[in-house]
Amino acid sequence: MQIDIEQRKEKALALFNEGYNCSQSVFCAYADVFELDQELARRLTSSFGGGMGRLREVCGALTGSFLLLGLRYPASDPNDKKAKTDNYASAQRVADDFKSRFETIICRELLDVKRQRESPEPSDRNAEYYAKRPCARFVVEAAEIVGREMMRIND
Repeated sequence: MQIDIEQRKEKALALFNEGYNCSQSVFCAYADVFELDQELARRLTSSFGGGMGRLREVCGALTGSFLLLGLRYPASDPNDKKAKTDNYASAQRVADDFKSRFETIICRELLDVKRQRESPEPSDRNAEYYAKRPCARFVVEAAEIVGREMMRIND
């Protein structure tokens, strides 16, 4: 599989800057690779923003990456232990790479917010939001990490 990672990073950032959540931005930047409809891709990932529904748990950019890995390294047969192992190994590599760059995969820690759960109402996307939130960087880095993982040749 060949992917222009720089182009996918730019697409993920553009989607984020349009107002899509972090998970949607990463996932939709690669959805066409798997011939997925963009509207369906946006719907599938809509609940993962803000660390899963603004719960501030696992970073949405990373969950979008994991969803892509399920398409790249499918483990749909419950009896296929090798497929499950390959899938989990790819998810762990991606998480480890993300964590090595940012020290955590947890949204509230990445954002340095004390509260775990926030109002379900999303933040307004304006200049102030983009100036104080590092999320765009997480989206770009996750798009790079998952792109490299998806181009990896299976061992």
